[in-house]
Amino acid sequence: MSKLRVAICGAGIGAEHLSGYLANPALYEVVCIADPDKDRAQPLMSLANCRHVATAEDAVQCDDVDVLDICLPPGLHKDAILAGLAAGKHVICEKPLVPSLADVDEILAVAATASTQVVPVFQYRFGNGLTQLQALIDQGIAGTPLVATIETHWKRDADYYSVPWRGKWATELGGVIVGHAIHAHDLLVQVLGPIADVQARLATRVNPIEVEDCAAVVLGMRSGALVTSSVTLGSAVDQSRLRFCFSNLSAESSLSAYNPGTTPWRFMAHDSSVQEQVDAIVAQHNPHAEGFARQFELAHAALTGNSPLPVTLADARASLELITAIYQSSRDAAKVALPLGPDAAAYHGWLPH
Repeated sequence: MSKLRVAICGAGIGAEHLSGYLANPALYEVVCIADPDKDRAQPLMSLANCRHVATAEDAVQCDDVDVLDICLPPGLHKDAILAGLAAGKHVICEKPLVPSLADVDEILAVAATASTQVVPVFQYRFGNGLTQLQALIDQGIAGTPLVATIETHWKRDADYYSVPWRGKWATELGGVIVGHAIHAHDLLVQVLGPIADVQARLATRVNPIEVEDCAAVVLGMRSGALVTSSVTLGSAVDQSRLRFCFSNLSAESSLSAYNPGTTPWRFMAHDSSVQEQVDAIVAQHNPHAEGFARQFELAHAALTGNSPLPVTLADARASLELITAIYQSSRDAAKVALPLGPDAAAYHGWLPH
């Protein structure tokens, strides 16, 4: 089994990525950390026993790099992705992938003819509780989806926004919708499928920043299910929760802020006979690694063989489509129908003019 050699670009969230690679020592070797601040990169370099380079551009030029892992501020993602593909590197990239549907469509076109692949990061997908729910859906036990609620209630104060690129449209590309609720919204689509329409209200009520830090969103799914999403950075504690009501059972996530897909989930059937089936399927589940470790494990199989990518550019586009629709709905005080194509008002970006 061949190891993939990785350059981690950005020593912030890059520290979490490094943990995912170190959990898969037979699959990956981190060969360099790219960060202008060598002192910030030093702890990661020590853990990985690797060298330092100053920039992502330097990492792209390294002959011993197979995978460019982009953990840069969101406004820098697109150029780094395209540079990695042009240099024949696989690319793993943090969320949000890029600042517009036009940009992700450009990357889709480039990737379609490239010799390497792009793996967007949505590590929350790989929790064991979420895997149990998916098994109940796949085996027809859950039934018809009816409604769901999502809560992304976190605390972010002045210390968090002391990082110069945060809280600004030009560099963070948005607020709580882009940087925080994006994961829970991705899990929603993973469980319930495509979104049909969006209505949203956004506000800045917690911090003196350019972008929003509170949101209330109503979603209509193509399945007919109805969903509400409540988001704030003014919570007393960091907490995430997803709750799904199907015709045969209700499912409720853990309250883990940064991994709501992990166990324990609660699965409550409408009657005892269904509960017995639910309990049997849940009991058969074999726990696996979660988060970055699991996504990178599955990514290696895809990048070195014929397995499907664990997260695709199409998944990233769906996430950006929802972000675009939320901002458009809030600004226009109107319902926005999906999907969105080149004729959409915010196709070239949701940032305010």
